[in-house]
Amino acid sequence: MKELLIRTASGLVLLALLLGCIFASPWAYAALLLFIVTVGIAIGEVFSFSTFGIAALVALGVLQQRWLLLELPLLMLPFLYALFSVKHDAKPIFTYLFASFTFLCLPSALMLFMFREDLFGGMAGPGLIILVFCLLWANDIFAYLTGRLLGKHKLFPRISPGKTIEGSIGGLVFTLIATAVFAHYVDWLTIPIALGMAAIAVVFGTLGDLCESMLKRQAGVKDSGKLIPGHGGILDRFDSVMFSVPFVFVFLLLL
Repeated sequence: MKELLIRTASGLVLLALLLGCIFASPWAYAALLLFIVTVGIAIGEVFSFSTFGIAALVALGVLQQRWLLLELPLLMLPFLYALFSVKHDAKPIFTYLFASFTFLCLPSALMLFMFREDLFGGMAGPGLIILVFCLLWANDIFAYLTGRLLGKHKLFPRISPGKTIEGSIGGLVFTLIATAVFAHYVDWLTIPIALGMAAIAVVFGTLGDLCESMLKRQAGVKDSGKLIPGHGGILDRFDSVMFSVPFVFVFLLLL
């Protein structure tokens, strides 16, 4: 009971902080994302901060888009660092490229671009970002409830014994229904686009959760950290969001 109360209280605080920053301004949300990136990065090298910082400043309109070209040489610097280091250790390269940058810096920067009307028109703004979170939260809730009632077949027992095929299908179906109902009552989102967003967010959000579980199993830990009482670390709460954002972003941009 005590653990549930702690988990609920910390979850509400995190939710209030997240929504408050998103609605306050893109700069406030950028500051929150910078904190998430800083805490979530496995190794505290300057390369990850630089890639996120440049992309964030472009998204906020401080720098022109051509500055994004600086991301390309920055991606090469970790290799040079490993080459000329005393230990010649290449492991930080993979940590940086596939964890720090791919799992945190890139998705965080892309979320800031969702404020840009020149990219997403009337959909741009706090509503679009919060919708992405809501899609994943809805999927988590519906998948849990469906799995408890009907779950019999494990989805990925080697990585996550608790997830079931029935729960995943239920999460997807009910999230699609809820999204269609929501889109019907707002004027900035059409039902086809909303359903596409929901399907992509749910599928890749689930994959992101499984990927993070895989990383924790390989590291031999239960949680990615202890920052959030009752929830674990930053990646434990944002893994599905971070993994699905690039796919949702590309889907909306192509439209």
